[in-house]
Amino acid sequence: MINLKVLKKGMVMKLDGAITYFSIFMRWIFISVIIGLITGIIGIIFQRSVAWANEFRIAHSFLIYCLPIGGLFIILFYRLCKIDPKTGTNLIINSIRSDCKIPSLLAPLIFFGTVVTHLLGGSAGREGAALQLGGTIGSQISRFLHLDAKVGNIVVICGMSGVFSALFGTPVTAVFFAMEVISVGVIYYAAFVPSILSALTAYEISLLLGGKTEQFHLLTVPNITASIVCKVILFASLCGGISIVFCTAMHKTDHLFQQVLHNDYLRILTGGLLITLLTVVLNTEDYNGAGVSVIERAIGGIAKPDAFFWKILFTAVTIGAGFKGGEIVPAFFIGATFGCSVGKILGIDPGFAAALGLIAVFCGSVNCLFTSIVLSVEMFGSEGLILFAIASGVSYMLSGNYGLYSSQKILYSKLKAEFVNLNAK
Repeated sequence: MINLKVLKKGMVMKLDGAITYFSIFMRWIFISVIIGLITGIIGIIFQRSVAWANEFRIAHSFLIYCLPIGGLFIILFYRLCKIDPKTGTNLIINSIRSDCKIPSLLAPLIFFGTVVTHLLGGSAGREGAALQLGGTIGSQISRFLHLDAKVGNIVVICGMSGVFSALFGTPVTAVFFAMEVISVGVIYYAAFVPSILSALTAYEISLLLGGKTEQFHLLTVPNITASIVCKVILFASLCGGISIVFCTAMHKTDHLFQQVLHNDYLRILTGGLLITLLTVVLNTEDYNGAGVSVIERAIGGIAKPDAFFWKILFTAVTIGAGFKGGEIVPAFFIGATFGCSVGKILGIDPGFAAALGLIAVFCGSVNCLFTSIVLSVEMFGSEGLILFAIASGVSYMLSGNYGLYSSQKILYSKLKAEFVNLNAK
């Protein structure tokens, strides 16, 4: 005989559970859209500011001589705001795994520092600033709404996704990157729905305000054959090695600067002078700023064989000395120029090889496998998806425990199902 009281109690409990889930879902819709609106507006302002800085510098080449002085102002403003100039993306990543606070002034400081770095010719990207801007915005919204730490961490991820999406015009990549970059081997799936809502809102806002998407048209995409698969595997192995070189150069240069020059002002002044000297000696501005035009030429099949080496050097000195920006667009530059040059040797179309190299070096540098595969679709279309997936997987596997962000946790081995819990090196 059915116990009606027990049945009724069970139905009430299920209904309560459903109501709880739905109420949390509706709350996340509200919070995510608000974050998307804010990060979309800030993201497009930041995108235009950096674009203007690069255009103005190209039109006024003498500005490279002001780089050392600009660096001193960056350190000065960080010091006036009582924030360590070395504070950056690693703090944002750490904040998601711990209770460490993100200072509210980090957002305007990284905005100012990145624009100055690009304006005066430092070699840096934008995404480091995007993660710091978004993470700071998310953190402040979390504090304003008095959310608990676990919910607040997802809000920080939403902020990162929003600014990244507005800046690059790649919303799905932004979501996976924000979830995947924190811990290798573990993805924070609880953040997916909030993050995708924030990223799409920010993306639409950026388009409404005249934002641009990072998309390229590939002239040639090879058919899938045993020969091309073998070539791509060999090619991706080399890209994995280049990503190790890039990560090592970034960390070693930073360590060398801090070991030799203990004073922040002296360190950034020296770095600015070195970048200025290198620019004058090489007689080219290809390696200053983000270098998007060089990436476009590489995907068009044209690149200098040594361009990737110089970009590694310029970026390592710029970021290691204390200038602001990011490392991902330089990774795109390095991968695209290396790929274009090596593709010719391996018998791969140089334009397609540049695109493969861009994705593979990015993947090996940030240890974000799914992000890289999604990025290849959003940037280059789905036609070469299988080859991009192979290149990403091989580079990811062979880049070992190296990574651009030292606070990134490698929780599971890349070689077997083993919990390792290491920091990227």
